[in-house]
Amino acid sequence: MVRNPIRLKNLRARFLPLYVVGVLALIFLPPDPSRFGLALPAIGIGTALRSWGAGHLVKNHALTTTGPYAHLRHPLYLGTLLVGSGFAWLVGGWIAFAALAVLWPWFAFRYFPRKERSESARLAALYGPRFERYRTAVPALWPRLRAWRDPDESGDPVAASGWRLERYSDNNELGTLLAILAGVLVFALRASGGAA
Repeated sequence: MVRNPIRLKNLRARFLPLYVVGVLALIFLPPDPSRFGLALPAIGIGTALRSWGAGHLVKNHALTTTGPYAHLRHPLYLGTLLVGSGFAWLVGGWIAFAALAVLWPWFAFRYFPRKERSESARLAALYGPRFERYRTAVPALWPRLRAWRDPDESGDPVAASGWRLERYSDNNELGTLLAILAGVLVFALRASGGAA
């Protein structure tokens, strides 16, 4: 069964400034259609990476080391960075430069180190030496070319069962996909003059 794609936590008041900035950017800075050539591949690759990861991720029940997790530990974060960067490129100009100049350092020096510490501590407590082997062998955000396999264990059969629509839905990725598609559509309409 597919879950409701609307994540109520994304409608909280703390996100209101981001929504306001996005609407104002669309109203006052219509995107240049020539930017889609650079932006859409980043958005597409980021969306695909997030979708691939969400369909493999078994939160709190298994150490997921299959799919993109065999190449990097945080495919959802990397996918989000690519999608966010793609949308910034769509806006273009000084807004894109300012957004990327804020987004990437904030992610690299504030958000990601905090999440990496807390998530690693939780996974180390749950999975001990197996997680430490995984963490040592698999980079956080820069994918390794060859998929990692734990040489000492076959792993968890639940996590190793491949991509599943139920996992994709349980991880609320359908809502993310719909939001990204809606964003691209709005930018495309605005760039073509179809939106006021």
